[in-house]
Amino acid sequence: MTTELIRAAGAVVWRGDEVALVHRPKYDDWTFPKGKVKPGEHVIAAALREVREETGLTVLLGRALPAVHYLRKGRLKRVDYWTARAVSGEFVPGPEVDELVWLTRDAARARLSYEWDASLLTAPPPQTTPLLLVRHGSAGSRDAWEGDDDLRPLDDDGLAQARTLATVLPAYRPSSLVSSPSMRCVQTLPGADLRLDPLLSEHGYDREQSAELVRGLEGPSAVCSHGKVLPPLIDELSGLRVHLRKGAFAVLHRLDGRVVHIERYAV
Repeated sequence: MTTELIRAAGAVVWRGDEVALVHRPKYDDWTFPKGKVKPGEHVIAAALREVREETGLTVLLGRALPAVHYLRKGRLKRVDYWTARAVSGEFVPGPEVDELVWLTRDAARARLSYEWDASLLTAPPPQTTPLLLVRHGSAGSRDAWEGDDDLRPLDDDGLAQARTLATVLPAYRPSSLVSSPSMRCVQTLPGADLRLDPLLSEHGYDREQSAELVRGLEGPSAVCSHGKVLPPLIDELSGLRVHLRKGAFAVLHRLDGRVVHIERYAV
């Protein structure tokens, strides 16, 4: 018997003060939209995809919720959930989900089929603004690179990390993309509207000025920089020192200009 962990992802989707529940005819149950993570798929991308497939909704992810664990046919299953806000879309019944309802928190708790789902229902979450701080992907060895280090590109692993990151960004719908001018950062966070700023580079970083630059970004934003820059930058923004591996990112959830929650993800 295999003991491999089953991974799944989904979201507790809010519309105002109401939350979405879906009915699955195969199990005759009421639950939150969720489904299995595909091989090689990032868990955040899986949550977006499953919500869209089961509800027809495009959502903006908020804070991560505690993961849910339970046994499924003798195997341990982990479901990662996020709070989310519906942005657009329309539900169409299908063979996997034949009904979607919007209910108040108390009504949803009474309708849910599983206690572990009900444990995720708190008050409707505040609508925070996400700030993604991304460390550039793998770019080979600094010592082995000949020439200007700012021109050192991503290697094959780094390019794969950049492709994965591109599947995650839609979860936060960043309206601002800002990067260090270094090639490895530009390749990690590609976009037609990408803005380059030397305050995010290794040589141009200034603790106060760089933090002021990032604080001034309005709306959901993504920033790409370096392993030497990001820990002190996050510390200046939040009071916490967070270290990121190459290609990883932190999500800082902001409310009224303050960082109220931090998450860290590998890619």
